[in-house]
Amino acid sequence: MKADMLLQHDLASAASEAARAEAMGLDGFLVTETKNDPFLSLALAADATSEIEIGTSIAIALARTPMTTAVTSYDLQRLSNGRLVLGLGSQIRPHITNRYGMPWSKPAARMREYVCAMRAIWDCWQHGTKLDFRGDFYTHTLMTPMFDPGPVPSGNPKVLLAAVGALMTGVAGEVADGLICHPLSSVEYLRAHTLPAVEAGRKRSGREAVDFEVAGMVMVATGRNEAELQKAIEGTRRQIAFYASTPAYRPVLEQHGWGDLQQELNALSKRGDWEAMGRCITDDVLHTFAVVAEPEQAGALVRRRFDGLLDRVSLSLPYEVDDELAANVLVGVRAAR
Repeated sequence: MKADMLLQHDLASAASEAARAEAMGLDGFLVTETKNDPFLSLALAADATSEIEIGTSIAIALARTPMTTAVTSYDLQRLSNGRLVLGLGSQIRPHITNRYGMPWSKPAARMREYVCAMRAIWDCWQHGTKLDFRGDFYTHTLMTPMFDPGPVPSGNPKVLLAAVGALMTGVAGEVADGLICHPLSSVEYLRAHTLPAVEAGRKRSGREAVDFEVAGMVMVATGRNEAELQKAIEGTRRQIAFYASTPAYRPVLEQHGWGDLQQELNALSKRGDWEAMGRCITDDVLHTFAVVAEPEQAGALVRRRFDGLLDRVSLSLPYEVDDELAANVLVGVRAAR
């Protein structure tokens, strides 16, 4: 099981954090897309490292066109000598339409086409194939020598898709090199829904023999003393409540008989009552979706819970935590057997 460190601060610290992750023997350094452009951070990380994989977890695909993502990711693949893991996610309608001003429709079908369009663009650059991609959502038919960056010796970046529902998870199996599981993913949901949907997608596309990675962001509540641990638990309850208030994640709750909790949390979220939302997360819910443990045991418990289900993990730590503590948990994941 690979262990990946997420950028904990802003892009100014990306180079030093990536170098530290590499020095600790971790497998990947990942950047999420929230307040900063993830690709800028990865450019700094690529320049500061030589072996560790660098990646997005995730970049918002539908806020960009396939061409813009293809260009940026190819630059990073070249800059990192082939170490890029391109993690893409669709986001949800309000963010795509109201925050980014981009179109929204049939997200699973659009993401399938998005990845196929990127691969067509890369094939043009890598092998000189005429660019002639015509889909329902994207058309790319023009590539002149001035705009062709030429082949990357290491080949195309790996593409991982973030998914929760069966449709998007199946798309990952069909066209991607891996899947990124949402933090609100229980062992039971992974076994009953996620992995079967991946395999169904791989079978539909005849890609059963192609290497495929399943990555997960795992919520961990930990602290060096009782006060830190309680603060971590409170933060994790609030984060679970935030995720669970979204209708798209209701099926995960229904797997455990908690479907009504989604409606309750959604109503509270519309009132902005975030504290009450956190109080709705019982101990059963907390321990189903998060590993709660002291730092010395947390890494081993993450590995034990997800061994055989996830190929690589990063940590979702929705509370204030110092870099050393987070890194030591990841080292514990790699060291555990």
